[in-house]
Amino acid sequence: MTNINYLLFVQCHSGHMGLPLGCAEIGAQLWGKHLNYNPADPQWLNRDRFILSAGHGSMFLYSWLHLSGYDLPLDEVKNFRRLHSKTPGHPEFPSSEHNTPGIEATTGPLGAGIGNAVGMAAAAKLAAAKYNTDKHTIFDHHVIALCGDGCLQEGVAFEATSFAGHDGLDNLIVIYDCNEVTLDKMASFTQSENHAARFSAIGWNTLDIDGNDLTEVDVALTKAKALKNGKPTIIIARTVIGKGVSEIEGTNAAHGEAGVKYQLTARAHLGLPADELWHVSPDTKAFFAAKKVELKEKYDQWIGKYDEWKAANPALATDLENAKAKKYPTADEVLAAIPSYDPTKNVATRESGSVNLQFVAKLIPQYVSGSADLHGSNKNYINGGGNFGNPTIDGKSFSGKNFYFGIREHAMGTMLNGIAYYGLNLASGATFLVFADYMRAAIRVAALSELPVSYILTHDSVGVGEDGPTHQPVEATSGLRIIPNLDVIRPADPEEVAGSFAASIDRKDGPTALIFSRQNVRTLNEIPVETRRQGTLKGGYIAIKETTAEPTHILLGSGSELQWAIDAAKILGPGVRVVSMPCFERFDRQSAEYRHSVLPPTVTKRLAIEAGVTGLWYKYVGLEGIVIGTDKFGFSAPGDTVMKAFGITKDNVVDLAKTL
Repeated sequence: MTNINYLLFVQCHSGHMGLPLGCAEIGAQLWGKHLNYNPADPQWLNRDRFILSAGHGSMFLYSWLHLSGYDLPLDEVKNFRRLHSKTPGHPEFPSSEHNTPGIEATTGPLGAGIGNAVGMAAAAKLAAAKYNTDKHTIFDHHVIALCGDGCLQEGVAFEATSFAGHDGLDNLIVIYDCNEVTLDKMASFTQSENHAARFSAIGWNTLDIDGNDLTEVDVALTKAKALKNGKPTIIIARTVIGKGVSEIEGTNAAHGEAGVKYQLTARAHLGLPADELWHVSPDTKAFFAAKKVELKEKYDQWIGKYDEWKAANPALATDLENAKAKKYPTADEVLAAIPSYDPTKNVATRESGSVNLQFVAKLIPQYVSGSADLHGSNKNYINGGGNFGNPTIDGKSFSGKNFYFGIREHAMGTMLNGIAYYGLNLASGATFLVFADYMRAAIRVAALSELPVSYILTHDSVGVGEDGPTHQPVEATSGLRIIPNLDVIRPADPEEVAGSFAASIDRKDGPTALIFSRQNVRTLNEIPVETRRQGTLKGGYIAIKETTAEPTHILLGSGSELQWAIDAAKILGPGVRVVSMPCFERFDRQSAEYRHSVLPPTVTKRLAIEAGVTGLWYKYVGLEGIVIGTDKFGFSAPGDTVMKAFGITKDNVVDLAKTL
């Protein structure tokens, strides 16, 4: 493995050689003895999950996957960092663009992989609590992550590990590649933590070993897997970065590709054949061939146990098979399960969202939700769902569907991704929209990895009012809209909220952000219920059609401001069309024919209204159009006062539309 790693850096002249060379012994023990896996079935339910949080060391992972028999042939390994290869610069979760078997998570943003591992460990606890029975244990695996000094310097790592320690995820093992190096300097230049003391303080088992000693690695992994004391375990593995390249090993220069120029002397130091460029010893090949057979025997035993479990628990088996196949209700089935909202009530969309959530959770047993200490404000608690967590804490169990993430938005985002990577639950998490930036990096990776995660983001605009500009997310909705492959839905009333939930469930290839209001909005009874629901699925639709032969003006709006566009149209006259645009991304995916039917190119007198920054709306109104919003931060005052100060009113729509 060391030979493969080093030659790839030589061939590519780029990459990160330090971790793969320094952690060779750790990899040997993981894939050679301690991980439970089957290369022929990379998605086996009871496999151990390995997450390379320090994703820059991707060649570590590719080499071991190749050696252990995954469908990653040497030719693909040689394509390291090349266009459309299965071995990109950082590990990428299989998606429509990439399919590298054995990759459990997209990693690279440091520390996030630890959060992913915590989410996976939580998902495994959920699965075990739900599907294991007194007679059959079908989930009993571990989640193992490898991280470095850089991972542990990122705040998300300690947000996530704090959750894991508090909630007793003893199926989680983190191996800390403690080589005392970061990219710029030796780690001592920027840190002085006692990591063992810190992890012990937050409820973890701690082991300290020589990570380059095969026996010590073996003993530590054996002990960590055997511990069942309600605590996750960190193995502090002290390693030599870039081991084997004597000119740079043990220094920060070894982090990247600085050792490439020493290839000739390094090959000699590593004891590699001078006449064989790509060398894997016959003994190594024979070992992994035998290991593959051994692992297959364990896998077959589990399959037998699984078949017995299915026969004894047909209802649970159907539920699990549906979850594994991601066989969830269609959008129309979700909508059919959500009754129409009381048309006499005007409520905040966070309130109608809470009502809709109950029907969604009842319809889909795999649906889980959580909040960053804001259940009471986000209103996303699943009634009767129980609370997930350490069963020694009163009111919690590992079968609970409500996650109390604590005030840890970034950890929440990475954990949601981990739950989605695990693949058996539909996960959603909530916070105030203004705090979405705390987990923006995790949202971005969810979009990149095509994960069907949902975000319930409330308190959506300057309508928040007295809490002031720190809590008025004027830029946040647009900021999310610019993330590729993220659907951002800002519904206008309870029926559009129903459509937004249906859209989020129906979406299989990416995340969805549901943007809900704090303040009450008018229920838009002028628009038929099905028009609002189905129109939201399309992202944009004609809310109020002109009564003249052709429209003279088009007013566009989303969320709580759509009501002002509708009220203004009543004053402006019969030639005015009102278009609801709850989701730009879904609308843009519609056919050109549909989009032009909603926004006829010949009608250029257009005005849009939304209580946020205005820039993105110009692609719909054109450069000659008008956008009412705010390109300034708000201020502390009642919400309707702030709206009026920015001209986000029916009267201003009327006045400005007349100037077109």
